[in-house]
Amino acid sequence: MRRKKPSAPPRPTDLELAILRVLWQRGPGTVREILKDFNESRGTQAGYTTVLKMLQIMTDKGLAERDDSQRPQVYRARLSQAETQQQLVGDLLDRAFGGSAKQLVMQALASRAASDDDLAEVELLLDRLEGGGE
Repeated sequence: MRRKKPSAPPRPTDLELAILRVLWQRGPGTVREILKDFNESRGTQAGYTTVLKMLQIMTDKGLAERDDSQRPQVYRARLSQAETQQQLVGDLLDRAFGGSAKQLVMQALASRAASDDDLAEVELLLDRLEGGGE
């Protein structure tokens, strides 16, 4: 059986991503704390056992870490939000756009109206990249 590298956890599901958003926003927490923030952020009433089971699965997959040294146990995201976003974008770039960052950006800009500030930031980034990072 082939093992995945611990530095590259699998792509999170939508529910796992929602829990990760809670962890990134609030920081480490117990299941009860995460459940409270999760339900508030989504306007839902997920149950304790659902969130606990998801956190256990996420820990097994390498998406979350559990601190067993204290009771109740505390969970935290294994990777930062930026690291996870970079991983997801890299995967999308390879699978849907054949590695073409230009096509990804063009589709992203075409799919939703971007603010003038967002467009200015994209332009600055492209200028920096074209200029060799200066």
